[in-house]
Amino acid sequence: MNFPKRKNIQEDLRQKLIIVGSKNPVKISCTDAAFHQAFTGSFLVEGLNVGSEVSDQPYGDNETFQGAFNRAKNSKTVFPEADYWVGIEGGVDLVDGEMHAFAWVVVLDKDSKMGKAKTSTFFLPKAITELVEAGMELGEADDKVFERSNSKQENGAVGILTNGAVDRKEYYQQAVVLALIPFLKKELYTV
Repeated sequence: MNFPKRKNIQEDLRQKLIIVGSKNPVKISCTDAAFHQAFTGSFLVEGLNVGSEVSDQPYGDNETFQGAFNRAKNSKTVFPEADYWVGIEGGVDLVDGEMHAFAWVVVLDKDSKMGKAKTSTFFLPKAITELVEAGMELGEADDKVFERSNSKQENGAVGILTNGAVDRKEYYQQAVVLALIPFLKKELYTV
């Protein structure tokens, strides 16, 4: 009978450390929930303030993806002892003159494998679109239009606009799980 090597058993039992490239509690919480949803085992999820190296309000898929990738990469550079590094970046774009919001998620591991996924998109009301086009970050525009404070660390635009039917944690969590597919199905995704 073949028993697994003791080292592998110890590795499986060891708590895995995940670093999120943000101190935003929603991003930390959704990452924690996603890892526990996708994998068995024990995880410790911590946030780290790192730069995205993109605009405060990323515009378009390319810049938003780059921001998520940079957050994951910079987290790995600052704290290389972790097992996974996660970058989440929200962005906006225009389609036929209407602005929509979305986010990209990038997950890196120690073996240089990368998982990536994008949230669903939703269109923003004209009042918010005008503020963002004038240079305001989406979270600030939400606060102004809906008379809130620091909504991006709570339910964000998606939660406000859906009356809480979709909260920001759920919105990001699904994308984090989808970004974990290359780690769940390692045999199908080579580096």
